[in-house]
Amino acid sequence: MFNLYSKRQKALRGEVPDVYSYDDLPHALKVQIIHIWADTLGSEQDYNDTYGCAPKVVKLYKFIVDTLCREYGLFSLTAVRDRRDQDYLNELKDFLLQTNEVEKQLDVVELTFVYIDRVTRDSEHLGRYGASSRADAAIGELNSRFREHGVGYQFLEGEIVRVDSELIHVEAVKPALRLLNEEGYKGAQDEFLSAYEHYRHGKHKEALNECLKAFESVMKAICDKRGWSYAPNATSKSLIQVCFDNQLVPQMWQQQFVSLRSLLESGIPAARNKLSGHGQGATPTVVPDYLVAYMLHMTASTLVFLASAEKNPA
Repeated sequence: MFNLYSKRQKALRGEVPDVYSYDDLPHALKVQIIHIWADTLGSEQDYNDTYGCAPKVVKLYKFIVDTLCREYGLFSLTAVRDRRDQDYLNELKDFLLQTNEVEKQLDVVELTFVYIDRVTRDSEHLGRYGASSRADAAIGELNSRFREHGVGYQFLEGEIVRVDSELIHVEAVKPALRLLNEEGYKGAQDEFLSAYEHYRHGKHKEALNECLKAFESVMKAICDKRGWSYAPNATSKSLIQVCFDNQLVPQMWQQQFVSLRSLLESGIPAARNKLSGHGQGATPTVVPDYLVAYMLHMTASTLVFLASAEKNPA
């Protein structure tokens, strides 16, 4: 990425977006994503290289296109094509550029970058050296392009997640995902990512439920690691008590963590119980978007605290 003259001038004029958007991917961003594909998945030159990379690149893009078609219940992503025409690359490009549904745009981005992250690291891919660092660079550029265009998404741990605050994202969400990627926290990681997935799709009550499940799963994982006993049907409140009784937070600091105990006991569980965990009655309960974002960030910060305390006993 280059800080071109035009970019610097826009920054000086205050034309850089300072509020994230979520409803559409700008055309320029989609074109930049296609350029990243060319660097990693394969370009049109690779696609048309009869004696070199073509079979592998065709197979790669065919898999991505066929996966999307199957999931959407379609025979082709764009206009009806002759199946003998194996130009899957242009079909995928046209679909990304033409579809107006942001969730489908993000489907394409997520699926292609999952492939970049998990498959192109193979040194055999297209016969290119430094394949793993190339994949890292591609993901890094994607996330930088999202920020550059003021689009509130990032590709993390194999998924597109929504970002509301860059500061909170860097200080809480990314560390939480990094910690949860360690052995023993797989269930909590799946639940935390599921919370973000529900949030991205506007399923706010489901997001709160997954926040609580991730919170409880982390405490159970810590108890299992340390050999602390807890009831099979232990609630978040009783799990918190087990962690405190076993001095996950040392006794000398517990007085200063009275407020933390209150936060843990009344924050994440209470929001979930009051807003999503019970029948909503005759009038549907509306969970505001900003409240769900707050709970996601609170959950992330709490998970970082708990997992860090387990790794670094005082």
